[in-house]
Parts: sequence; structure tokens; C-alpha cells
Amino acid sequence: MSATQERPATAPTRAKRGPYATTPARRIAIVEAASASFAEHGYERSSLRDIAARANVTHAALLRHFASKDELLLAALARRDEQDEELARRIMESKVSAERVLTSVLREEFEHPEMQRNWLAITVAATNPDHPAHAFFLARRDKMRANFASGRLETALDHDELSADDKVTMVLAMIDGLRIQALLDPDRTILPLLERFMRLIATTQPAEALFEGFVPG
Repeated sequence: MSATQERPATAPTRAKRGPYATTPARRIAIVEAASASFAEHGYERSSLRDIAARANVTHAALLRHFASKDELLLAALARRDEQDEELARRIMESKVSAERVLTSVLREEFEHPEMQRNWLAITVAATNPDHPAHAFFLARRDKMRANFASGRLETALDHDELSADDKVTMVLAMIDGLRIQALLDPDRTILPLLERFMRLIATTQPAEALFEGFVPG
């Protein structure tokens, strides 16, 4: 090759990046898109293609992260748990009284009836042992029972004793019942009733025990 001949330009060296470098962020984006789709359309009516479009990924790319809509539902429920527990921690750090932690966490859900209706539908559907989220809700209940497990606890007013399991059942029933009442009568202010109920079963338990696991959905 003569001195006047130009050598082929060397292609710029690209920084090597592993195939999974963006996986965590991409998975979170897909899960959040699934949550939005489930909240808007309901679990049964939502589709993987709608979720992929919301996450700005192809349908094939979504399937590389999540094999099915059932798997996405479980990931979305777990994500909601994480976000609401983090919200509750921030609320407690702001010195909100223990009985108001739950109402503060639930307030956004109660302000969006369609979201509330669709997530409540998932909860009801999950009572079927064959539902993909059935085991998830049972595990959450066990987690709550563990937080209240400190023997028998006295109520604040009449000193009758309630077991930890009694309290878990009563609080869950109260929240689910208030969800239904709020949907039936949206003009009525509902959440203060939950605060009053929490005061009725107040204990010396740490505030964390009053919110852990009590999240929307």
C-alpha cells in the first residue's frame, strides 16, 4: 500500500454492555405499566400488548421478562406492597399518629373509584384457590398475623381481649367493607371511620404493625 493510499477508517470501539444491563429498570417499567393497565381495565380485560405499549417495549421483549399475564399480576401486587410500605414509612417519619397511617396510605386509592373497583375485583377473584394471586394474599395475611403476634391484646375501651389473629381479621374486614361502601356511596367521607376503628383496637404495638401488609388491592 502506497503512502498516499488511505487506510480504512477504524470503526469506533463501542463500550461493551451485558445483555441484561437494563433488565432491572426495564422490568420495573413493565410492572408499572401492568399496574396501570390492571387499574384501568381490570385484570381480565387487560392485555399483554397494551402493557407492552405502555412500557414502550415490543410484545416479544415483554415476554422475555415475563412469561405470562399471571406472572405480571404477581409482580404488580408485590410492587404495590413495596411502594405502599415505603409510603407508610415516610408518613410515620412525618409524625402522623399511628391510627392515621392506614388512612393516609389508602387515601389515593379511595380518590380513584375505578382503580379501587378493579383492584378490589382482583382481591375477590383471588379468594378462588385456583386464582394465580390466591397464594399471594394468603402469604400477606400470614405476614400481618406475624406482626400482631404478641399474645392476646386488650382493646382500648372495654378491656375485652382480642387475639392477634382476631385483630388481623377485623382490620381486613373493615378495610374491604369500607372499600365497598365508598364505591356504593362515593359522596360519603369514609376513611375517618377507619381511624376511629384503629383507635378502638389501639395497643402498645409499634406503628409498623398497624400498616404492614394493609395495602390496596
